[in-house]
Amino acid sequence: MGILAASLIILLWLGHIIAVLVLLPGDFGVLRGMFHVLIQAYLYTGLFITAHDSMHGSVSSRRGLNSAFGMIALRLFAAFSYRRMFTKHMAHHRSPAAGDDPDFSESRSPFVWFIQFFSRYVTVLQLVIMAAAFNLLRYGAGIEVQRLLLFWVLPAFLGTFQLFYFGTYLPHRPPHTELMAPHRARSQQAGHAAAMLSCYFFGYHWEHHEYPRIPWWKLHQKKDYSKPRV
Repeated sequence: MGILAASLIILLWLGHIIAVLVLLPGDFGVLRGMFHVLIQAYLYTGLFITAHDSMHGSVSSRRGLNSAFGMIALRLFAAFSYRRMFTKHMAHHRSPAAGDDPDFSESRSPFVWFIQFFSRYVTVLQLVIMAAAFNLLRYGAGIEVQRLLLFWVLPAFLGTFQLFYFGTYLPHRPPHTELMAPHRARSQQAGHAAAMLSCYFFGYHWEHHEYPRIPWWKLHQKKDYSKPRV
């Protein structure tokens, strides 16, 4: 099931981005364009959630295959290094919302925190690779700049902010209470449908830290309504 879920998200992301960049003709219009941007952003979020499950060994019991899915998902997302992301994410789990946590910020502003969060993960090499890919698509494949910006670049930023807001900022923001121990995390309480739409159940964040090897599509089964709510 882990391989099936990971494959489905990757194929949906790939199929939709090919459709909006190449196959669908003409002007999308505002509403139709916004719809496709939001769909693509949600699929970008799914790519990262797939890579995240890979980091916890829950895509496949075969280590090499498990890592391969994570590497593919992160490369497609924005040329992220799987090894670097894995190291930082394990540091987050060792010291959530503490001084050694690369995801944490003392700022109460979600926008300041997001800038700090974003800067800790993006590298110069990654930006060079993405710039080269952009120009290859623009001049090699002849895709319009407007389409690339709207359906390739913008959804990646929206997906990144979605992951940050629902999976880092809301669960781990101060103040931290005793009920949040030992993970310094809250849990989303809006219901399973809202949790799935917001971030693939990743808003059930206390549960994720308590059961890190549970894949995203099973996380709702561990929901603990006694934990502080987001």
